[in-house]
Amino acid sequence: MRTATEILIGLIAVMHLYFLWLEMFAWTSRGPKVFRGFPRELFEPTKTLAANQGLYNGFLSAGLIWTFFIQDHHWKIYISIFFLTCVLIAGIFGAVTASRKIFFIQGLPALIALVLLHL
Repeated sequence: MRTATEILIGLIAVMHLYFLWLEMFAWTSRGPKVFRGFPRELFEPTKTLAANQGLYNGFLSAGLIWTFFIQDHHWKIYISIFFLTCVLIAGIFGAVTASRKIFFIQGLPALIALVLLHL
């Protein structure tokens, strides 16, 4: 179970690194292909806002990656719970305010990892 949990946490961290790249560095080039429902003419004016979101995704990813270097088992679990809960809350908020799809891409994997951590 521990290996499955760590693989899932790793995948979530990688996903958030992708979100960082997309929102900070590829918002006006790749962004319109990913966010088809967002008006194309708004990508350039929202570039700074997207970069800010990307930075926060980077912090989430960094926190999850940090868990792989924590030696103390209890602290590793606590830090994992904290950052996975942050990801889950962001996924729920995104689902409520933007698109339900966000929950399934971002929130559900975090929820599954949280459940696995407690088994």
